[in-house]
Amino acid sequence: MMMMMQVTFLVAVLVLAASAQSDPQFYLPIDCDDIHRHDNVTSSGVYTIYPGGPAMPLNVYCDMDTDGGRWTVFQRRMDGTESFFRPWSHYKTGFGNVAGEYWLGLENIFLLSVRKKNELRVDMEDWEGGKASAQYSSFSIDSENAGYQLHLGSFTGGAAGDSLTNHNNMKFTTFDKDQDQWDKNCAQYYLGGFWYNNCHTVNPTGMYAPHGTIAFENAQIVWHLWKGWNYSLKTTAMKIRSVSACSCTH
Repeated sequence: MMMMMQVTFLVAVLVLAASAQSDPQFYLPIDCDDIHRHDNVTSSGVYTIYPGGPAMPLNVYCDMDTDGGRWTVFQRRMDGTESFFRPWSHYKTGFGNVAGEYWLGLENIFLLSVRKKNELRVDMEDWEGGKASAQYSSFSIDSENAGYQLHLGSFTGGAAGDSLTNHNNMKFTTFDKDQDQWDKNCAQYYLGGFWYNNCHTVNPTGMYAPHGTIAFENAQIVWHLWKGWNYSLKTTAMKIRSVSACSCTH
């Protein structure tokens, strides 16, 4: 009897798996690119993706409007509701509200890096209503064992200018895990968590505050080539988009 029940259960699982492959209703999107390709009239908003497989659903904000859409947002600042001065464990797993300010998590970003080749776009806004962006041909990070080291492609354009290349090949640093190139801890000094060098030319995870309201030098949200060292940006969003088809099966 037990053997028959096990066989019946196995057959049921195989049938379900086959259905998931053949029936589009059961598709498991890896990223926002998959969601867009499945339904190209989808609007921007929060969706569930599965970069870690069917047992690991992940909520994410998908930008379906900017430059053709399909962007998976992994970092967003917009109103200061979330503190980004957090420990390694938080940056590893993710934090915040995907409908507002959030960090998707280094492990999730790594899984997205493994599944597809991606390009990077960073959108930002100042307090006067000005907007700018910076784009890069590729973006990926290594596993935790390699310090979630950043690998950034060439700068491909955008009015914000190329301030991020200075952080290429850096490992991720938080106030409780120092992997930067400075003799002190960049995350402690600049109040964020990032792929700091020694220390930064961008600081998207720095302190959120209206421009001119804090005295901490360069500890606010900075994109140096657009607004200089001491301008505190109003919004930032870091997002990736597939530049190649997925080689795996959903």
